[in-house]
Amino acid sequence: MGDRTLRMGMRGHDVRVLQDFLTLAGFPTGIDGDFGSATKRNVISFQRAKGLTPDGVVTYHVNLVLRAAVAAANPATAPAGHAVLRADGTAVAPPNAPAPVKAAIAAANQIAFTPYVFGGGHSSFTSGGYDCSGSVSYALHGANLLSTPEDSSQLESYGSPGPGSWITVWANAGHAYMQIAGLFYDTGAQSSSNNNDRWSTRRASPASGYVIRHPDGL
Repeated sequence: MGDRTLRMGMRGHDVRVLQDFLTLAGFPTGIDGDFGSATKRNVISFQRAKGLTPDGVVTYHVNLVLRAAVAAANPATAPAGHAVLRADGTAVAPPNAPAPVKAAIAAANQIAFTPYVFGGGHSSFTSGGYDCSGSVSYALHGANLLSTPEDSSQLESYGSPGPGSWITVWANAGHAYMQIAGLFYDTGAQSSSNNNDRWSTRRASPASGYVIRHPDGL
């Protein structure tokens, strides 16, 4: 949520996030990914409560105000050093995580449910879908830890060798995935049983057969 202006008639995962955030902010909204009249009414109610223009349109500014309201109403519940997986399939960063770790989790959340597309996210970070290394690259880029997308072979030489204290990347010639603050982020986890979510609490891909890397200092 925040990458595009949301208004009535739109659909998508970012609409689901909006509906969840409205609920957490005290405006109970059904979570179906469809920006219908009920969602618009609650957006207007939220805007009025915050002194914003009550037009039912979620601009980037409205998004920021909503996120701040949710943070104030729902203090982070993640334990120190470990992210938690929310009911909506997005991750919450631990309160003591360094800023880049929080940014990586926020970026990963943005594409957690986008389709797997081979080669997606390589020509540009903006894509309709992302493959394994494209997903890893997107999260690292969101934390300013990677300037251009890298494929899985390139990620074999990313950063520093070995596991990190906060972020660890596993890469080989055919696949790449990562762990951020204890949660796995892997296109291998995307399935109907996991609601097409890249996040998971359990490892979806093998631990062996990969080069293990981590961002410098993390």
